Amino acid sequence: MTEKNLLKLRATDTDDLAIISTFLQDAVIAVNEMTFLKKESRFAFVANRFRWEDADRERPVEGDPIYERVHCGICFDTVTAVRQNGLDQQRKAQVVSLLSIVAEDGFIDLAFSAGITVRLEVEKILCHLQDLNEPWPTQWRPSHPLED
Repeated sequence: MTEKNLLKLRATDTDDLAIISTFLQDAVIAVNEMTFLKKESRFAFVANRFRWEDADRERPVEGDPIYERVHCGICFDTVTAVRQNGLDQQRKAQVVSLLSIVAEDGFIDLAFSAGITVRLEVEKILCHLQDLNEPWPTQWRPSHPLED
């Protein structure tokens, strides 16, 4: 894999952010690695991202690992405040899965597994995502049961 294969995206509106949300669905994040840098108006974290963009490609050799994950840095700028709901302050080392990112006027909600929501109050949408290193193989593809 070369540097040109590493994902690097920027979001400045709700449509852009929906694309980033798709790429980050099922990313795994340690809660204690999320940080709000108040003086910089930035909220940032590193995620273990499932590579959805590569999940359906053909594998040249039978038995090759069929999926990949990669470390990915994400930052949201113009953040004025951060609020959370459902986060157990005694379990900051817990690992959660990012389910979605949704923006409304003046805020961005990050919905995680375990019923956790982190709300970023923002002046405007400005988000950057960048893969940080080479992907590694995994046999596991995230799945979500369909509701009746």
